[in-house]
Amino acid sequence: MARSAGERWARIRTLTAVQEYMWYTISPYTPGRTPMRVAHLSDVHIDRMYTVGAEANCTKSICCRDFDDSPPTPPTVPALPNGNSHCDSPTSLADSMLEEIERLNPRFSIFTGDVVEGATWLVDQAEVTTDLQAFDAQMAAKLSAPIFPSLGNHDSAPVNAFARISSHAMNDSQFVFDTQSAGWEQWIKPAAAFEVKHHSGSYSARVPGLGLRIVAVNTQYWYKQNFWLYDSDAFQPDPNGVLAFLIDALQAAEDAGDRAWIIGHIPLGKEDTMIDQSNYFDQVLQRYRNTIAGMLFGHSHKDQFEIAYANYSAQTAENAVGVALIGPALTPTSSDCGNPAFKFYDIDPDTFEVMDASVFFTNISEPGFQIRPTWNLYYSARTTYGPLVGLPPNEPLSPAFWHNLTEVFVANETAFQMFNTFISRGGAVTPCTGGDAGECKNTTICDMRAFRSENNCDTPAEGFSLRRRGVDQIGSDADACEGTGLAQMFSRMFGV
Repeated sequence: MARSAGERWARIRTLTAVQEYMWYTISPYTPGRTPMRVAHLSDVHIDRMYTVGAEANCTKSICCRDFDDSPPTPPTVPALPNGNSHCDSPTSLADSMLEEIERLNPRFSIFTGDVVEGATWLVDQAEVTTDLQAFDAQMAAKLSAPIFPSLGNHDSAPVNAFARISSHAMNDSQFVFDTQSAGWEQWIKPAAAFEVKHHSGSYSARVPGLGLRIVAVNTQYWYKQNFWLYDSDAFQPDPNGVLAFLIDALQAAEDAGDRAWIIGHIPLGKEDTMIDQSNYFDQVLQRYRNTIAGMLFGHSHKDQFEIAYANYSAQTAENAVGVALIGPALTPTSSDCGNPAFKFYDIDPDTFEVMDASVFFTNISEPGFQIRPTWNLYYSARTTYGPLVGLPPNEPLSPAFWHNLTEVFVANETAFQMFNTFISRGGAVTPCTGGDAGECKNTTICDMRAFRSENNCDTPAEGFSLRRRGVDQIGSDADACEGTGLAQMFSRMFGV
């Protein structure tokens, strides 16, 4: 019998209560050693001009602020203190999330970018600088453990604009690297901060007391909406040497006998990633796959994963060699993309592999949210998905595990629809079924098996679109929740 939305929610909350108990008390997979716990936050998009009482139901890409061109009329839906699905994050919501992360006591935290809010047609260099500095200070004030951040595509002005270094163009993005070199030095130390400044926002830093290196790469140099990538007719295989930096960092880790996590903003399998750079990254992954213990990204605003294979023509568990775990967003903008959320990982302290991935969220629809957001465990991947694939107690959530889960999704409609529900984290669930053409479900599973952009099944429209693609369109995942991009900015500037 079909359950109502309320009954489904009650069922999920019941499961969550059980999982939360297990998450805090049971470690069945680490013989003799307690796993580390690591927080992963992403896409905070903090609007420091968020105004309580402003219009929350406006016609702009974000609301809940007083725009100069807005008529001075009483709001139809006044903005409340802790956020709205038409608005980017107020400072109070970010504080609430950071306080919850601190309560959960991680060994360290990862931040995969996008600080700046979505009023991109108004954002300038001064605001980006202020926003980046403010969030650095906010994290430093709230989190006692080290933080390893990376840059997002919104963290520049104009949005997506990260200039190439060449003899023909001034690198106008240097202000971003200078700002974050200074802001991040407290966590990543001087040598890595120097790299941020001189390697276009990328760096490699060793986690104190561990044989683990965090290698942060500026993925915006592989992003199709970065217009600086089109400033030359000559082919640019490695803009700003980001891939070369990555290779050097991984080689240093291998030489030292360390393992590495690669972190960045845009996952390499997304349709909006350059095919050539995605392919080159895949070659690096194949070479250093025994050194790379994890890969963490953001950008889509959704809780997702992408698998890399030794042979994409034979996508099997045996050929699965890597997996990118994609973190959900803090910003509540767009109910399709879900409630504010972050991830926590249980990490094997010897191999640094992920043993569990848990999503924590706060429900903006709950009555107490505007008084004080309450954060709860939404689900644990190990508890929820492990039994579906017969995961042994001591095995990590390996690339083979994630591939086997996609096989379950192909065969088990209930399991796939559970995944589709989890994507929205209790928000408005977008239907995703097979259909005659295998539309949404087949595309979604295809994209899970594509940590190389040429292998995803998204089908973007030809040419340069100035319209935001709807969430119900095939291939819309890259932009549906990520927010206003270059095309949207031009659309608003020129009335297209």
